[in-house]
Amino acid sequence: MTDPEGFHEFVAARGLALSRTAFLLTGDHHTAADLLQEALTRTVTHWRRIAAGGDPEAYVRTVMLNQLRTWRRPRRLTFFSAAEVPEPVAADGSGDSDRRVMLARALAVLSPRQRAVLYLRFYEDLPQEQIATRLNCSLGTVKRHLHDALARLRKVAPELLETSKEARP
Repeated sequence: MTDPEGFHEFVAARGLALSRTAFLLTGDHHTAADLLQEALTRTVTHWRRIAAGGDPEAYVRTVMLNQLRTWRRPRRLTFFSAAEVPEPVAADGSGDSDRRVMLARALAVLSPRQRAVLYLRFYEDLPQEQIATRLNCSLGTVKRHLHDALARLRKVAPELLETSKEARP
């Protein structure tokens, strides 16, 4: 199959942002790469129509959300104990790495649908009505997933709440 005009340019320009979206939805780099690859494969077959529609990035993100819902095989993160992790060669200058690890572990216990709702609400900053439209579900379902996800995060990672309160002025 020949490359539809503009597809490579689109992937080169928006690939990193789409990869970040896939990672936030899955919580794992390898699974995110699979998700993005599948979404781009589905997108390229209809590229002319999608590009003519005006917002191909939104289309790819929607495909990723739909694909994530239909995956049958379990996709869970595997974490190792601190004893198995080698000592770092250089100091980590980020300062937030512990918090990112806690957040990744907490997000791993959520369902894919709950992670999708959290991503759309807090990363893309979409109102609940638009989330319902993107996920093709009712507003009540979005509210329920959002409520359940936040309650579960509060339960499995209360230390995240403490660090976020300390960070506020």
